[in-house]
Amino acid sequence: MHRQSALCEPETVSWTDRLPVAFQRLAGLGVDPEDPADMRLDKAMVTLVSSLIATMSCAWIAIYLAIGLPRSAAIPFVYQLCVVVSLVGFAHTKRIRTVRTILLVLMLALPFALQWSLGGFANGSAVAAWAGIAPILAYLFGARSWASLVAFVVLLAVSAMFETTLADSAPYISAGARAALFVMNLVGPSIAAFLALLYFTNERDRTRAALVHEHRLLEAEQARSERLLLNILPAPIADQLRGGVTTIAESQPEVTVLFADIVGFTPLSEQLGAQALVDLLNEVFVVFDDLAEAAGIEKIKTIGDAYMVVGGLPTPRPDHLAAVLELAIAMCDAISDVRTPHAEPLQLRIGIDTGPVVAGVIGRHKFSYDVWGDTVNTASRMQSHGVRGRTQVTERVARAAWAQFDFEPRRSVAIKGKGTMTTFLLVGARSSVPPG
Repeated sequence: MHRQSALCEPETVSWTDRLPVAFQRLAGLGVDPEDPADMRLDKAMVTLVSSLIATMSCAWIAIYLAIGLPRSAAIPFVYQLCVVVSLVGFAHTKRIRTVRTILLVLMLALPFALQWSLGGFANGSAVAAWAGIAPILAYLFGARSWASLVAFVVLLAVSAMFETTLADSAPYISAGARAALFVMNLVGPSIAAFLALLYFTNERDRTRAALVHEHRLLEAEQARSERLLLNILPAPIADQLRGGVTTIAESQPEVTVLFADIVGFTPLSEQLGAQALVDLLNEVFVVFDDLAEAAGIEKIKTIGDAYMVVGGLPTPRPDHLAAVLELAIAMCDAISDVRTPHAEPLQLRIGIDTGPVVAGVIGRHKFSYDVWGDTVNTASRMQSHGVRGRTQVTERVARAAWAQFDFEPRRSVAIKGKGTMTTFLLVGARSSVPPG
């Protein structure tokens, strides 16, 4: 069984997903596949809430017809028809602004028109309370303005001004019917507003949870990218690239370059399969990586079975030569413990030189940190013209490190591209530093 990652938590179930299929389809009526999450929520709010109010208005139509007020019953019926027509058009155009404006105007105007037809606040059982939730719904629909609230206050003031006139021509409604309608006109808008807010806050919280989850995934991906970047580039160089530096090049007057090569690797590669070959190289280079990191020495690259490091880059250090020589000794010791699939021991051929180099980042898409210069070329020649199982160094390396390390002079060697050179083989670190 695979353990589920903490970053792969299932998304919170949407309230839309909990609704019956018919309501789910209604919520997605005017949604475009390319709509962002907030636009989807606004559109779902428009269709669901307007449909809810249209459905609830059936009770008012029935009551007004029952008490003999067909003209008053026609007003919520007109609202129902307008909602149906508007949503049909919305499903076709998918433009929320138009349908939102139409529905908000209906929600504001028709309750007041109904109240006026019934003879004002008292005889109409304050049916205009339905218009009071329009400013709230406007905000939930995504209309972030004061227009609905201002319109409601104006209509309320107009109704108050004409209350006496309207009451004089009010139709008869029994006290029991008025009381029942009062209750309905207080409870109905409250229920509609509560359900709208409940749906909105649930969807908002779900969206926030999804954003938090995505943010965690992004942070994890950024951390992974950071680790990959630091595996490719030294930390100071990576910092410069993150800071916007596009060209990185520097000269270092004193560094030490080491090249290491596995002896007999070419014939060995012909004997091994691809997987065994890669596994063997990985086993060797992982050990070398750990040794270089522990010594604070920068790995530059691997080319085939060749391994290159530089001491004193990108941050200069006074002991770069000693650190690289100690690393060479550790690498030779470490590889002696590695065996081929045929149980044969491996050996290295190592070359070292010290001196000035130029370092920098090259490439645009697959960039790399590299070094150039005569010191690099000479260290490479020390390796390629070296002795199996030994570390060959230049004369300047031996002269600079003789107080800390023992060297064995080698006869003059003809080095390709360099002519005849006097070289030395590293024996090991001195047990004690001689006085003076």
